[in-house]
Amino acid sequence: MHDKDELCRKIREVFPELGACEIDLKVNYDETQKAWVVDLTKGNHHLKTFLELDEADMCMEGKQCVSLGIQIGQLRKNIETM
Repeated sequence: MHDKDELCRKIREVFPELGACEIDLKVNYDETQKAWVVDLTKGNHHLKTFLELDEADMCMEGKQCVSLGIQIGQLRKNIETM
């Protein structure tokens, strides 16, 4: 399993505008859900999604980041339209 800093760097690599657009990104592992929790915050708005371990691993290995991209893109869009 990759660590949260590696996954956070990968997300910022795929979506470099997250920090530039005043959207804060946090990644943590949730033992209960056995999945990564990706939190996006902008101002008073906060959204989160769960990223399964196999999905995160495939992305980190450069095999596939489609599900990560779709989830993060949707969260970012939701925050920007709030």
